[in-house]
Amino acid sequence: MKKHNFYAGPSILPQYTIEKTIEGIQNFAGTGLSILEVSHRSKEFVAVMEEAQQLFKELLDIPDGYSVLFLQGGASTQFAMVPNNLLNKKAAYLDTGAWSSKAIKEAKGFGETVVVASSKDKAYNYLPKDFDIPADADYFHITTNNTIAGTEIKTDIDSPVPLIADMSSDIFSRPVDVSKYVLIYGGAQKNLGPAGATFVIIKDDILGKVDRHIPTMLNYKTHIDKGSMFNTPPVLAVFSALQTLKWLKENGGVAAAQKRNIEKAGILYHEIDRNKLFTAAVPNPEDRSLMNITFVMNEAYKEHEQAFLDYASQHGIVGIKGHRSVGGFRASTYNALPKESVEVLVTVMQDFEKKVL
Repeated sequence: MKKHNFYAGPSILPQYTIEKTIEGIQNFAGTGLSILEVSHRSKEFVAVMEEAQQLFKELLDIPDGYSVLFLQGGASTQFAMVPNNLLNKKAAYLDTGAWSSKAIKEAKGFGETVVVASSKDKAYNYLPKDFDIPADADYFHITTNNTIAGTEIKTDIDSPVPLIADMSSDIFSRPVDVSKYVLIYGGAQKNLGPAGATFVIIKDDILGKVDRHIPTMLNYKTHIDKGSMFNTPPVLAVFSALQTLKWLKENGGVAAAQKRNIEKAGILYHEIDRNKLFTAAVPNPEDRSLMNITFVMNEAYKEHEQAFLDYASQHGIVGIKGHRSVGGFRASTYNALPKESVEVLVTVMQDFEKKVL
């Protein structure tokens, strides 16, 4: 039975990425060795790192004066690394979900941290619209896509202070005006590659403005100066990420991916809004994520929730159970997910509705 993978992360990868990674594990760049056992200082792997960084810049049209880094520790390490490097007097944050909340907690350990707005009052099921960004803040931090709640900031906002974004789960899903940001970061395990690598896009001249000592490994300048090769990078994860970047370029780039993502999400949201059994977890269509589509069973049919999960599993659908903190359902429709999988899920929802009603 064909599987339709809706896991939120680690998540579906392009078949191209999986096949090329297998090739690299068996025989990397014609060396007769596995990518798992070659030196990260070898000319073959240095070429991988440089090509991955260059493709990152090409696909996102990153301006001059920015560096692309591949680090470790996930976005969770970036929650602390950002304020460690950039918070001098005050930082401003928008609280739109569990991950932004964790970032705020870390920032408070480095200095004054202002939460300009929060949607916690309604379990993060909407995006705050009216808020003021303090003009004296060192930076303003947002989380563009909220994997648990299912909301997404789909445009590049204008900020009077340096703008920073956690784009772990929507990077490469739409064109981004990188010039509006001084730093973009995220874990690779959604739209880019397997778990293990963390990407950072950073404007070089934003650094060097804090007075505190920054530990060597937590200093962005360390990694910029060494091209992400200060210590052993996550070799396999970077190699796989490169394959995804190649796949994305071959399939029309980021603009084409956005078009496909809008179509896929539209198909599923239409069914959620039509189907008598389900309700979208995010009521305002403007706020709904194109990457993590969250929905719940209507109260009158709540007792059928597990039966629906079982029914979906019988038809090859995996990974749609909602995050343990909120329950319900979540269908993650990342770049690599084909439209066919969404159509199968919709058919299953329609058939289950007929069974229940």
